[in-house]
Amino acid sequence: MSTNETSQPEFFTREFTQNPYPVYEKLRQNDPIYRVLFPHGDFGWIITRYEDAVEVLKDNRFSKDVIKRYGPDQQNIFVHNMLFSDPPDHRRLRGLVQKAFTPRLIEGMRSHIQEIADDLLDNLKSSDKMNLIDEYAFPLPIIVISEILGVPLEDQDKFRVWSNSIIDATSAEHSEVFEKHAKEFIDYLNAWFAKVREQPGNDLISQLVVAEESGEQLSENELLGVVALLIIAGHETTVNLIGNGVLALLEHPDQRNLLIKQPELIHNAVEEMLRYNGPVEFSTSRWASEDIEFHGHHIAEGELVIVALDSANRDEEKFKDADVFDITREKSAHLAFGKGIHLCLGAPLARLEGEIAINTLLRRFPDMHLQADVKELEWRPGMIVRGVKEIPVQLK
Repeated sequence: MSTNETSQPEFFTREFTQNPYPVYEKLRQNDPIYRVLFPHGDFGWIITRYEDAVEVLKDNRFSKDVIKRYGPDQQNIFVHNMLFSDPPDHRRLRGLVQKAFTPRLIEGMRSHIQEIADDLLDNLKSSDKMNLIDEYAFPLPIIVISEILGVPLEDQDKFRVWSNSIIDATSAEHSEVFEKHAKEFIDYLNAWFAKVREQPGNDLISQLVVAEESGEQLSENELLGVVALLIIAGHETTVNLIGNGVLALLEHPDQRNLLIKQPELIHNAVEEMLRYNGPVEFSTSRWASEDIEFHGHHIAEGELVIVALDSANRDEEKFKDADVFDITREKSAHLAFGKGIHLCLGAPLARLEGEIAINTLLRRFPDMHLQADVKELEWRPGMIVRGVKEIPVQLK
């Protein structure tokens, strides 16, 4: 049990969600492996230092297999995928989709993503202001992943509602809404799979349906779980990369002006955005598969362990001037996309979308500024993504 019980209330409050970094700094210094009561009612451990985080993310004694943890009757189909499985299932499930996300194929999408970014900015409802999230950061990646998967673009708003509900459902009070939206999502996917079976195309869902029909490779639940994961993860990370990244530039006008003058810095800039205020605050759940002695702490078999990725990325032991936003920082070994075998499959796509979206926005609207007090922006609840719900900007 942690000795730092008095700081427990600092977690998962509105103040923490707005700015968790002072809490993380205190934990890294005083109690870096911290036992906490999570919003969903379970006790578990939060890992806050960089080196400890890397160790947990790569240690196969910390299992990600939800079925193994909770039994074969696990009803949540959203866990039947590579993100919530261990080898050999992880390798099999990841192998079915990774061919669609190779760096070469992603790079080949550059010109099309640029067209999407230009079209979104050309078609703004107002020529002098916008809500960055609703009108740009959300539609760009959802259009891209919808095209890869082969689902209709006109359903993108449904995906957003379902995705937000699933991502943000970390406490009992959200369970009823989660169950409603989860059922709608599952019913939608099953209906779409039926259409694809009648008339398969060249898209990724068609490939996965064919793999399922050929037997052994995918179960029905795995098909649902994998496609749901691709839809959700395929846009959530990029939405918040763009949102958090642009927000950091607006808060640091010297860095924004530097990027406008030197757009070739965009690759470095995106890496720094991922490190400084990354779009995924916490890793998904891991459980100790056995009793583990971990740097002076006894983690009992079955206990929950979660890595605070955004804390690890601000660790002064790893990153000099870690709280400074510096787009000229040399490429860092940040953990925004995880580490080890569960390293984010879509990382090359998210990076490319972020680079194109942000540079295009700055080129088109170099004088844009925030139309709100940054302290009043509402950050999304939940324990996975870190991002704001709305970013109102004046463009000219």
